Amino acid sequence: MVCNSCLKSVIVQTGQIGTILTRKRVHLQSTVRTLYAGGAGLTFLWNREFRTSAKMMVDSGAAASQGPVVHKFPEKDDAGYVSGGWKSEDGRLSCGYSSFRGKRATMEDCYDIKTSKINGQTVCLFGIFDGHGGSRAAEYLKQHLFEKLMKHPQFMTDTKLAISETYQQTDADFLDSERDTYRDDGSTASTAVLVGNHLYVANVGDSRTIISKAGKAIPLSEDHKPNRSDERKRIESAGGVVMWAGKTV
Repeated sequence: MVCNSCLKSVIVQTGQIGTILTRKRVHLQSTVRTLYAGGAGLTFLWNREFRTSAKMMVDSGAAASQGPVVHKFPEKDDAGYVSGGWKSEDGRLSCGYSSFRGKRATMEDCYDIKTSKINGQTVCLFGIFDGHGGSRAAEYLKQHLFEKLMKHPQFMTDTKLAISETYQQTDADFLDSERDTYRDDGSTASTAVLVGNHLYVANVGDSRTIISKAGKAIPLSEDHKPNRSDERKRIESAGGVVMWAGKTV
């Protein structure tokens, strides 16, 4: 994902979403302007300049307010391409997305967007989930990750802790829900959570997050790939196995 601003990074531990049951790093950042996120099959563009009036009701532990989101313009075709977006009523907040299924029979990737006012504070949540082995993990994240995060008792007071704990809890809940299905679904997670003027960016897996500053792309995350020596060591120390198949792992 990308934003125009200087920021500080904090690295914490969290769990992988899906079938690779290992611990991953989550990068949490602060920034203020333009966000771009790219995942496999998904592109996500967000422009922020705001006092926003775009709100969606989210059932959280804090007081949330509701209002309309305008200028929705979804488009799609038979080849699996989908795009759309929206603006706030005052035009200061806009968000766009596009996805392309490619050669697969079905789409395995998902995105989620939520905005709200909590205790007078603007809150926006953006996520891209790159599914593999099926779409169930990505769909679960779309349905539950932000819902759980906004219900976290420390979401507004310690957002970094809330994100870390919610990633881990969502991972555990998904695995428990799939215990008897004998499926191999998994997913990355790349999320940006805006609370007031602070943007917290977190990632699990290899969906990359970048920031745009003076026209240059600056990475905010490191791809969690097993061809990295430290990543392979982490996987194997957790009981996993890395197997190579040509140029892929």
